[in-house]
Amino acid sequence: MPLQKFHYKNLLLGEHDVPLTCIEQIVTVNDHKRKQKVLGPNQKLKFNPTELIIYCKDFRIVRFRFDESGPESAKKVCLAIAHYSQPTDLQLLFAFEYVGKKYHNAANNINGVPSGGGGGGGGGAGGGSSQKTPLFETYSDWDREIKRTGASGWRVCSINEGYMISTCLPEYFVVPSSLADQDLKIFSHSFVGRRMPLWCWSHNNGSALVRMALIKDALQQRKIDQRICNAITKSHPQRSDVYKSDLDKTLPNIQEVQAAFVKLKQLCVNEPFEETEEKWLSSLESTRWLEYVRTFLKHSAELVYILERKHLSVILQEEEGRDLSCFVASLIQVMLDPYFRTVTGFQSLIQKEWVMAGYQFLDRCNHLKRSEKESPLFLLFLDATWQLLEQYPAAFEFSETYLAVLYDSTRISLFGTFLFNCPHQRVKQSTEFAISKNIQLGDEKGLKFPSVWDWSLQFTAKDCTLFHNPLYIGKSSPCIHNGSVKSFKRTKKSYSSTLRGLPSSLRNGVISDQELLPRRNSLVLKLKPEPPQQGESQSSGLEQYFRDWFSKPADLHGVLLPRLSGIHVKLWKLCYFRWVPEAQISSGGSITAFHKASVLVDEVDTLSRMLRQHRRVPLPACSSEPDQSRMYFQASGPHATLGTPDFLSSSFPFSPLGNLCRRSISGTPLSKFLSGAKIWLSTETLANED
Repeated sequence: MPLQKFHYKNLLLGEHDVPLTCIEQIVTVNDHKRKQKVLGPNQKLKFNPTELIIYCKDFRIVRFRFDESGPESAKKVCLAIAHYSQPTDLQLLFAFEYVGKKYHNAANNINGVPSGGGGGGGGGAGGGSSQKTPLFETYSDWDREIKRTGASGWRVCSINEGYMISTCLPEYFVVPSSLADQDLKIFSHSFVGRRMPLWCWSHNNGSALVRMALIKDALQQRKIDQRICNAITKSHPQRSDVYKSDLDKTLPNIQEVQAAFVKLKQLCVNEPFEETEEKWLSSLESTRWLEYVRTFLKHSAELVYILERKHLSVILQEEEGRDLSCFVASLIQVMLDPYFRTVTGFQSLIQKEWVMAGYQFLDRCNHLKRSEKESPLFLLFLDATWQLLEQYPAAFEFSETYLAVLYDSTRISLFGTFLFNCPHQRVKQSTEFAISKNIQLGDEKGLKFPSVWDWSLQFTAKDCTLFHNPLYIGKSSPCIHNGSVKSFKRTKKSYSSTLRGLPSSLRNGVISDQELLPRRNSLVLKLKPEPPQQGESQSSGLEQYFRDWFSKPADLHGVLLPRLSGIHVKLWKLCYFRWVPEAQISSGGSITAFHKASVLVDEVDTLSRMLRQHRRVPLPACSSEPDQSRMYFQASGPHATLGTPDFLSSSFPFSPLGNLCRRSISGTPLSKFLSGAKIWLSTETLANED
């Protein structure tokens, strides 16, 4: 197998490292006895294994051979991995061990990379960004978000300081200004989990996006519901009504999403891969994964219509208000606010609507092997975001590599970002751990775990440039002076000039009018009726809104609506197929366009710098260093990329191009294959080579 010619690797992981929290299943095999066994944490192994197969949560299948190992040592290795990959206590995860040693030894390095503390906001992708990701752990972060969106009828509430009201809410959140703290304290007892209404975002027309749990007190339900709706109405400058969306009745539940994911994974990692080829499309449809992606996109787009066109505030209601509402609230904001289509904005969105709002990462990612609570809702959100990125590539600052790496980071048990069910659990567990280890916290509220937003922990500045989307058309980022941030304002710039040469039927990705018709087993545009208002049919109003929007060129800094037909909602191949050698396309796939665009952008940047130097014009204060390229593939310099590199494949930068005939070979995260190492060879491959 040829040596790989690029080095893109995770600084936390070695060549063959698999995080314990990334292990899905462990299978031991004995070739001679033709036996295999799925190993659990406390099970015994009655035969000597000749091969170990690790099925990973990121769709990898990693095989280890024990041809040169003693039988007892091979058995011990298998049992040890099975034991430590399925912990029952949160404090046994790697993050606690790492942070504990850091506090004891004052060590700020891991694998030679500065830890960065982990308590503050992480830097933007690329290593050169001066912007920090707000963590929404403080009053000031929420206050700045209110000012950024211009939400004048809302205020930051601090009644949950010390988690005195609810343990699954953040200490600070935003509520209508007309609701007093005392009223909120009284109302909180009536909500499931005491999860009161939380403000998410405000449109510049005054409509607001709010999420809340169900009201469990049937006697008080109508009274409290009316008080909440009246307060939200008062916060609207036009005193518009409130539209409530019951997500539990509209969207698939977390168990259905998990069932679809299990089927999808079985389809993508099935061996041999050729057996599924003939019935691939029907098998994919039967998983219902793409159907659920389309369902969430469709419902979010309908609520965009309510906020944008009808000028109504929207309440997302869910039983606990910490699963489906995280997804829908985030997707709506990605569609409506271009800030959340930047790297810093997207990271702040996840921090605000998932981490601080109490999404149960510990249970949903199954870090502690509680399978009954597992559900890949966060991955489904990243998939839906990728669908928008695929349809409108120039509207997003980040690339699909960034989204895939973000998903991979949920499987690394170092970052506090994706480790806990809520902020209170992080504080409680880390405080108990500190007491047990005699760690002095001082004034800190629990241990400070590394933040996933500090990408320098995982990648070099050069590797982080693969997170940048070369097709992105963005406005100049405003500088931050004295901690103040400019208010968010929508642009009126039109990009119709770039589309005038296209037929009207192709603008905005529209193929033809016939495509608006429903397809078999799809949820294309079967629009649901909504409450009538002033005699207008809401169904026809919604259809007209979509038709009007798709008839015009897309404003990349305005609203984005998804195309929902079968040809537009696609399988995210980079995420799900990157470890399947048979699915790789040598020198093909979207990476070839990414490479060409990156080289062109780098050439433009180089010429721009040369012009500035010639005119002696200083660089903007917020720009990156003059000699630092923001593109991974460059047009000039000692390592100039003249043509398509021969190491590129459709799964770049994850699973490098090698001998695709070897089914047993699978890559390691952001790394390279070993050259002919027997540790990667399966039993069948060895037999074929003989």
